[in-house]
Amino acid sequence: MNAHDIKKRRAAKRKARVRGKIHGTAERPRLAVSKTIKNISVQIIDDEKMVTLAVASSLVKEIAEKADKKTKTAVAEMVGKAIAEKALAKGIKKVAFDRNRNLYHGRIKALAEAARKAGLEF
Repeated sequence: MNAHDIKKRRAAKRKARVRGKIHGTAERPRLAVSKTIKNISVQIIDDEKMVTLAVASSLVKEIAEKADKKTKTAVAEMVGKAIAEKALAKGIKKVAFDRNRNLYHGRIKALAEAARKAGLEF
């Protein structure tokens, strides 16, 4: 087994471990973060109804225009603020934070702190 396969297997184990502990409900939906090398996106999901309630991403036109020539961490903060605004507009104040397989560090931490500062509780 090569190093890439080992990394993928470890990442899948981390994802399963985190996801096994976090479940979104109507009262407290799940805030799921997805990160790639260049972009970051976040969804608020009600797992009971299997419905996505709100979405924000660095690929959305409003954020992408502002994000030009900014660091990836600054863009993550903008995405966190945007998802918090959308959630509060829909009456969602409390969420369960699902960092997926990512460490709570860097862009993930910046996104979470910006969402908290904008009014989300988790």
